[in-house]
Amino acid sequence: MTDASVDAATLQQLAGKLLELLKIRTLPIAMKQYTSREEMEKVKGLRWPMEGRRHTTCQLVTQSRMAGFTLGIGADNVRPGSNCGGVMGIDQPVEACLSGEHMDGVWFENREAAHQHQLQMTRVPTGKFMGTVVSPLRSGRIDNPDIVLFYGTPGQIILFVNGLQWKRYKRYDMTITGESACSDSWGRALATGETSISIPCFAERRYGGVADDELLIAMPPDEFVRGIEGMEGLSKVGLRYPIVPYSPQTDPSEGMSRSYS
Repeated sequence: MTDASVDAATLQQLAGKLLELLKIRTLPIAMKQYTSREEMEKVKGLRWPMEGRRHTTCQLVTQSRMAGFTLGIGADNVRPGSNCGGVMGIDQPVEACLSGEHMDGVWFENREAAHQHQLQMTRVPTGKFMGTVVSPLRSGRIDNPDIVLFYGTPGQIILFVNGLQWKRYKRYDMTITGESACSDSWGRALATGETSISIPCFAERRYGGVADDELLIAMPPDEFVRGIEGMEGLSKVGLRYPIVPYSPQTDPSEGMSRSYS
């Protein structure tokens, strides 16, 4: 993880700027992992999923980004022994999952392909964390979260990446796990501390309510700060969202001359 910390009040302010700059449809949220339930219970306004009900992690993330809930997520709240808790490191996937048996003949034609899918997923190691809290940035309830994430259209996501590159250039790569794409987004960001961009999977769209045109970006808080600052810089030179289309049958010189000498 990054050593840089960002307090809840700063993130709350930046959430407003993100909505103004990109006009995303749902709320940007914070995610933080905890080693004890007692620490989780200290988060103001924390609620837990209904006792006895099991959810996919993407369902709980969507409850936060759409309904604005501050939610605790423990092993008892997700499908037991699945990739949902396993990606966050709060639960260990069962052998039927890790061996590929669970997805054999569903997402993969054979057991070996299903097994390789499991081997190549990015997961937070189990044993350290017992739960995770997700909360909208606008609520200002989580100081120094592990990651910040939001959903957006491809046009919104690329402009945010342009913002990340405004002051300090870095090439950003996507990983594509396929099904279980949470491994590419919050799983990868939590495990590596790297900004992670993903194409949400079938399950995220079917159960998590992710729209057909949405991508997901997850990052450490200091990267979120840098992205907002960069987009403000881009906006000052006329590079902002929404991106007004230029006719494909028009000489682009006039449009480009607004940006390039």
